[in-house]
Amino acid sequence: MDFEDIFTAVAVAFEALGALAMIIGFIIAIVLGARSLSRKEGGSEAFSVLRTTLGSAILLGLEILVAADLIRTITSKPSIEDALILGIIVVIRTVLSMSIQIEIEGALPWRRAVLTNGGQLLSKAVARDAAASRAAGETESIER
Repeated sequence: MDFEDIFTAVAVAFEALGALAMIIGFIIAIVLGARSLSRKEGGSEAFSVLRTTLGSAILLGLEILVAADLIRTITSKPSIEDALILGIIVVIRTVLSMSIQIEIEGALPWRRAVLTNGGQLLSKAVARDAAASRAAGETESIER
């Protein structure tokens, strides 16, 4: 196994990790949306949680896929055609990431006070859900 094969395997692993991040994020989004509905927060809030969490998971997956593309750049044989194709793929994924991030946060990435990435947004969604669950549990214990 030579150097090129190792980096190709690493790039494939990153691609699988990016897809896995999106799949797991989708499952988390469905669970958080359902939990929001079960707490009777309303369909609008549940949709917002679902949309934000799913967008965050897609954003995280796209960031990992861009990393995979960059690793592929290291291993590819230098040709103008390959470089152009790779460049177009990275640009498309970057534009998708930026548009999803703008959609989630409602602000341009360079106008945000605090820089966040897909993983941070996903963890914030899980933390919000945990806090809402604790609050719902406290409400139930007070009502008893």
